[in-house]
Amino acid sequence: QVQLVESGGGVVQAGGSLRLSCAASGEISSINAMGWYRQAPGKQRELVAQITTAGRTVGRTDYADSVKGRFTISRDNAKNTVYLQMNSLKPEDTAVYYCKASSGTYNRFQYWGQGTQVTVSS
Repeated sequence: QVQLVESGGGVVQAGGSLRLSCAASGEISSINAMGWYRQAPGKQRELVAQITTAGRTVGRTDYADSVKGRFTISRDNAKNTVYLQMNSLKPEDTAVYYCKASSGTYNRFQYWGQGTQVTVSS
């Protein structure tokens, strides 16, 4: 089992920045990848960014086109924490942001955090 706790959400004006944190605990060594997803009201949950934390592609990052060049995902192994630095925020970035960890063979286990609200005002 893996437990995830997000923090860092809030209200920010357009053009501002926020940094989200996701602290993992439990079976840390089993995690293969971690990612940030978001879900806006009335919309499906979508991938924002992900980082590979094990295997041959460790450290690889992927981003949604809508956030490339503005958001950066990173990890601190010593703190078992993944971050999402969000710059140049836009009102359309407003959503609940969720952290996800994938583990096991073929990433068959998925763990989610409770979510943190990000609101960008125009």
